[in-house]
Amino acid sequence: MWYELSGVFVEKTLGVQGALADALHFFLYDTVKIGLLLVSIIFMVSFLRTWVNTEYVRAHLQGKSVMYGHVGASLFGIITPFCSCSAIPLFLGFIQARIPLGITFSYLISAPMNNEVAIAMLFGLFGWKITLAYIGFGLCVAIVGGWLIGRLGLEQEILMEVQPIAGQLEAHLVSLSLRDRAKEAWDYTFDIFKKIYIFVMIGVALGAWIHGYIPTEFIARYTGEGNPFAVVIAVLMGIPMYSNAAGVMPLIEVLTSKGMLLGTALSFMMAVTALSLPEALILKKIISLKLIGVFFAIVGSGIIAIGYLFNLII
Repeated sequence: MWYELSGVFVEKTLGVQGALADALHFFLYDTVKIGLLLVSIIFMVSFLRTWVNTEYVRAHLQGKSVMYGHVGASLFGIITPFCSCSAIPLFLGFIQARIPLGITFSYLISAPMNNEVAIAMLFGLFGWKITLAYIGFGLCVAIVGGWLIGRLGLEQEILMEVQPIAGQLEAHLVSLSLRDRAKEAWDYTFDIFKKIYIFVMIGVALGAWIHGYIPTEFIARYTGEGNPFAVVIAVLMGIPMYSNAAGVMPLIEVLTSKGMLLGTALSFMMAVTALSLPEALILKKIISLKLIGVFFAIVGSGIIAIGYLFNLII
């Protein structure tokens, strides 16, 4: 319904035609749709998160099997709406808590790539099947990537001093009423929405421009089925960029509509969200360049493999 109304507003009320009308229609439709999806899904996840204490999660992971830790840290990444840089403080907390290095990297990979913002926008744009496949593949990259880093025994590459934990780590679930939980979830949702929606509008605006003015043939020629290196190129292009899922998702929608294969587009998104140069610069204060290189190489290779697999099965 909103799609038709926004189209009527652009063509009849504004009197705009041609490529500009297509771009404006895309911008109006997506900004409202994505905004509603973000508010509703972030609120639901935030409401559920009021039953979870971060310190409790850290304590729970200690003493468990290595694979349990990788899976748990990767799943925990889904409910923390962080970009690659803002996930680093909790990554630092995991290191200080003496949680195995590989498990901390499983969280660092999963948090920016599989958070609820990405899930909400993927669901709105591509439906539940693609969303579930993306979550599953993203978790595989996080679990396997963290496991590989852990197996390499690179703990000596941590540059910061890890303090011993004084006494037993204690964590308790907070007792709140449903009303307090709802208020806390709404405050958190509003705060997150304020921080990310400008990126949504920028991403949608860029996507609208591509949608209206870039020929389909141009994108399909370089990133479509005919180019066997399209996924590799997309990942290499995505790594230097820095954005969160809210900023890059509108581009994914329009690129796929213009002929880019879905796996290629999603691998580009994964590279933009999970790996970035600003993230590397921040990590340089915590871990060595060698470990940063290993992290980027393993995750980048996993994303490329997922991109080709997506293109093969979808």
